[in-house]
Amino acid sequence: MNDVIAVLGFGEAGSLLARDLVAAGAAVRGFDPRVPAPAGVTSTGSDAEAVAGAGLVLSVNSASEAVGALESSLDALRPGAIWADLNTAAPSVKQRLAEVGEGRGIPVTDIAMMAPVPGNGLLVPMLASGERAADAARTLRRHGANIDVLEGPAGLAATRKLLRSVFYKGMSASIVEALDAARAAGLEDWLTGHIAEELANQDASTLTRIVTGTRRHAVRRGHEMAAAAEMVTDLGVAAVMATASQHLHERLAAEPPG
Repeated sequence: MNDVIAVLGFGEAGSLLARDLVAAGAAVRGFDPRVPAPAGVTSTGSDAEAVAGAGLVLSVNSASEAVGALESSLDALRPGAIWADLNTAAPSVKQRLAEVGEGRGIPVTDIAMMAPVPGNGLLVPMLASGERAADAARTLRRHGANIDVLEGPAGLAATRKLLRSVFYKGMSASIVEALDAARAAGLEDWLTGHIAEELANQDASTLTRIVTGTRRHAVRRGHEMAAAAEMVTDLGVAAVMATASQHLHERLAAEPPG
């Protein structure tokens, strides 16, 4: 394998992806202004220098730097190169990248990493959408990547990832807040066991029960979460998730039936 792949950003994800690409035989060039390049990666002095000669660019710097990285690299990208953005950014950012790329004939692929990269490396489940997504996926698969292609524009992969994040990260944050409050109340062991049992007992019917029950009992549950938020605050814990739950139930209760 002699693919030349550029990796921009050597944070937690970028460094592990670059390491695995090198191990799989890719010629990897990269740049990060703060983090040294992993072993085997050709270190460069800028994003533009890193992408020179690469057939595939993996931008893994940050959502705030995603557009700037592409704009600063446009003149250095070779014809036919694919720009793949792996940052956790809003779909609108991915769409903006596609617009910038389109104006210069650079195809932009949106790649969403659907699990933590530590422990997975290049085997992390990924989704790709946008222009030349199939080609980007083919190159990465040659080096052992676990990536599926979605038919649709840049932003579709990010949409799926972030919708999942609303659920999963929201649940995780609520659990952390509840356990912090339970610790302050001297009931951490009890609540830990209760949460573990609840999670173990979930099945396919749980989702329907949660959605229908939340809407049907929104008024009562809004009052309940107001009381919960007051208790959490009294325990000295910031009631961020409890208050958010209160507000969501109040919004649902105010919606017209039907």
